[in-house]
Amino acid sequence: MKFQKPKFWDYKKISWKSILLFPLSKAYQIFFWILKVFSNLTKHNKTTIPTICVGNIYLGGTGKTPVAREIFKIAKSFGKNPAFIKKYYDYLSDEIKMLEKTGKVYINKKRHDGIFLSAKDNHDVAILDDGFQDFSIKPNFSVLCFNSKQMIGNGQLLPSGPLRERLNAIKRADCVIINGARNLDFEEKIYSIKKEINIFYSFYKIKNIEKYYGKKINAFAGIGNPENFFNLLRENKIDLIKTYIFPDHHNYSKKDFEIMTKEKSNMLVTTEKDFTRMNEDQKKKCNIIEVDLEIENFQKFKDLIKSYL
Repeated sequence: MKFQKPKFWDYKKISWKSILLFPLSKAYQIFFWILKVFSNLTKHNKTTIPTICVGNIYLGGTGKTPVAREIFKIAKSFGKNPAFIKKYYDYLSDEIKMLEKTGKVYINKKRHDGIFLSAKDNHDVAILDDGFQDFSIKPNFSVLCFNSKQMIGNGQLLPSGPLRERLNAIKRADCVIINGARNLDFEEKIYSIKKEINIFYSFYKIKNIEKYYGKKINAFAGIGNPENFFNLLRENKIDLIKTYIFPDHHNYSKKDFEIMTKEKSNMLVTTEKDFTRMNEDQKKKCNIIEVDLEIENFQKFKDLIKSYL
């Protein structure tokens, strides 16, 4: 959904705004519990091909899509013919376009139908970009993604906080990938819930970074956590002058660009995800910051994926 994340979601202490929303969070928790119970009582859809789910419990901005693309490449390196599976939502065209740059994407109202169609077309691995909360499917392997700057925010469920479900959902995961700096306290929390789980760290490396050195940069983003993008630029010693924040999945208007291009001498940059939502005229007015996702202990991660294929 299109939304701009409330700042209080990531406060270290629970704010009065969160407290006011506790009744709605409780209602959400009850609804989610009913959904899981009902799922356990019904017949699960068996997948006909190995299925890997890349999901999160923090709503937005955890880097699922880059991880899904990396797993796709790994599967290809083993001689597999993978496909992406995405549930249909009209506002997710940006994520779909990003996935299509890597491989075939099946978009359906039910993920199980997408898996079935991909197998029918001779694909032998299904990679779900999102779907950890889809209890109608039992994936062979599940990855949970976190960002080291937000982790689980204030630790509260929607809408008091950013969590789709509590941290003990890690019990259903086989692997955790944390984008950013190592956090031993968070690792301890994870291991206290599931001792044998694998934890990996990842980071983004900007391509052709020399292009941006010596330039005054204005940046904009309409993603789950825009500040993570801006901090990436700062961490790479890019001279960031001004930033513009928009809601996640925002469709840019002529007025947006009139405001952002006032400083003619500054280079305007954005994310790959934002770039996919622009028309051709808008694309000419800004530069895309392309990144590579690098996973530490990559060979171990690769071997882990292979064991489930």
